[in-house]
Parts: sequence; C-alpha cells; structure tokens
Amino acid sequence: MKRYAAVVFDWDGTVMDSTHTIVAAIQASCADLGLPVPTAADASWVIGLSLEGALYHAIPSLTPEKMPLFLQRYRIHFLSRDPDLKLFDGVASLFVALKAHGVRLAVATGKSRAGLDRALNSLNLRDQFDATRCADESFSKPHPGMLLELMHELDLAPEQLVMVGDTVHDVQMASNAGVDSMAVTYGAHDKQTLVAAAPTVLVSSVREMRTWLIDRV
Repeated sequence: MKRYAAVVFDWDGTVMDSTHTIVAAIQASCADLGLPVPTAADASWVIGLSLEGALYHAIPSLTPEKMPLFLQRYRIHFLSRDPDLKLFDGVASLFVALKAHGVRLAVATGKSRAGLDRALNSLNLRDQFDATRCADESFSKPHPGMLLELMHELDLAPEQLVMVGDTVHDVQMASNAGVDSMAVTYGAHDKQTLVAAAPTVLVSSVREMRTWLIDRV
C-alpha cells in the first residue's frame, strides 16, 4: 500500500461547507445586474477555479465590461454569509490526526489569497498548513501549477502526496501533475461527474476520507 507524506486539500466544498453560499452569491449577483440566473449546477461548476475566468462559462451573457460590477456584487453577497461558514464535521480533527502522524498539510484552492487568509485566520487554522497556493498567485486548475509549486516548496515527489477535492478540476489538476487524487461526493460536483474524471479514490463523507487517509500515512 502506498504511503503519503503530504495531503493537499482543496478548500470550498471539500473542507469548508461553502458550496451553497457560492452558488447563492453568483445567482444573486446575476439577479442584481439583470443577467440570466444560472442553475445551481452551472453556478457550482466555477467552484475550485479562478472565479473571474470561470464566470464566463457559468454566465455566457456576462461581458468584460460588466465583470467589475459583477465581482463587486458577488463579494457583497458572499461576505454577508461568510461569518456563518463552517468546516465540514470531522475535518478539524482530521487535520490534527494527520499532523500527529507526521503528515505535511497543504491547500490548493481557487479562492483568492485574501479569501483563504481570511478563512484560515477566522478558524485559527493557519498553523496547521505547511504551504498554501491560491488561484490568484498561480495557475488556475486544472493546470498543475499549484501542485508543482507545492511539491517544490515541500521538497516532495508526485508519488508522495495526494490531492483531495470535490470537483473534476481538482482531479484533473492532480492527474496533470502526476499526483494521486481523492474525490469527495458531498461538494460541488456530483458522483457521476467525478467518476468520469477517474480519481484514485472516491469517498462520500469525511469519515470515509479519514479512514482511507490514516491507513496510508
């Protein structure tokens, strides 16, 4: 059985229960600007990606001229809900357990650096992670850039880490970097979509995630 020295986590929809908040903020922003409101499935597709670029996919009628105002409205809607966001049950104790096994933890997220730092500070999690990368300081998923940079910073080879995420973007990024992947089915993308991306393993709960990871570190 392969043993991992590090686990890299996506953030929204993987460790933080924020999928519905992101979708609601996108839909409300569209309504504010009189744009067609995307379905929850279309809005959730942007999760994990660099927000600005992905929005054109979710909202085809959004123009570059309207983008600054849309992002302004999005931040207002998201931040109004931000204080209520919580980690999925069991995630915080999983971080502690992995660290106790000597595992190095990292984050590779589509969030901005300001957004991730705000979350880490509010949850007192900054000391849990050895390295973090955000979409506004590297390449957006599924480009392997964030994982390649993390491996360089942590001095690890691809076979020494596993990427955990809730979208096909996470799975594809891991594949592009030559890294194993764990897909979780409780986040933004449904099970059928994730299966088609061919992750190394698929889990449906934080409990299953914990069991699989602890057995392999």
